[in-house]
Amino acid sequence: MKNWKEIVGQSTLRYIDHSQETAFQQNEYTALTSFAVDDALAVSVSNRTSPSAIRLWVHEKTIVLGIPDARLPFLDEGVQFLAGKGYHVVVRNSGGLAVALDGGVLNISLVIPGVAELSIHDCYEAMVHLIKYMLRDLTTEIEAYEIVGSYCPGDFDLSINGKKFAGISQRRVKDGAAVQIYLDVEGNSKERASLIRDFYAIAKKETETKFVYPTVKPSVMGSLSDLLGVHLTVEDMKDRVYTALQDICEEIVTRPFSNTELDTFEKRYIQMIKRNEAVAHMQQLEKNNPAEK
Repeated sequence: MKNWKEIVGQSTLRYIDHSQETAFQQNEYTALTSFAVDDALAVSVSNRTSPSAIRLWVHEKTIVLGIPDARLPFLDEGVQFLAGKGYHVVVRNSGGLAVALDGGVLNISLVIPGVAELSIHDCYEAMVHLIKYMLRDLTTEIEAYEIVGSYCPGDFDLSINGKKFAGISQRRVKDGAAVQIYLDVEGNSKERASLIRDFYAIAKKETETKFVYPTVKPSVMGSLSDLLGVHLTVEDMKDRVYTALQDICEEIVTRPFSNTELDTFEKRYIQMIKRNEAVAHMQQLEKNNPAEK
């Protein structure tokens, strides 16, 4: 396996902080925007018109569904339940299942080129080691393995003492990859997990499905603040990201999106809008005919 610092620690790394954005160009700034932006960056790094990039992003009260979630038998009821709770629901274009985002969850996208020579496993491991490095002064107890009972379970769930605080997904575009992680930094992790648990109960009911959806147990999930017994904020974690990058990269640069990147973004954003037309319609139904609470 390639050393993780060789994957993350490029000679030049592009740093992008979208954690406090309210808009991206003329588009409303939602999670759909973020996935389209990551695609545009992946195309750029693949074409070698941009160095590798790290992008930070935060979205308030958003449930991001995976592609399998879009096949749930009672998806409309599940989406309307979430919308009734004030959550915006989107279906992403990368792997995984439903996750809950809000102001206490920091998302990090590592966008790298040369993935034809890197395994999916290599890219996941690079993100795992980056997070461990960022938190090395606080804990050496972070492990990566599937936490049964968590939402969006996978082999690279990050946990402390068996409780999950992060999950990783990956999307490859041409010869670029966006390795995306959500970090549950602060806030009520049990509430987030309970929301996803209830969504599956409503959207699946007792129906047998070919795909095995998780039975979410809020007790197996926690925020970094709770698990470490240290008050951490999203801003604290952003500082830790930047400090870690300073240690392992020769140069960190910021630059605006090029016209080519903006054109790619617009095309990818339109694709995300089309992917989400059905879910958007379900949410609109809830707005027009709100269920009794």
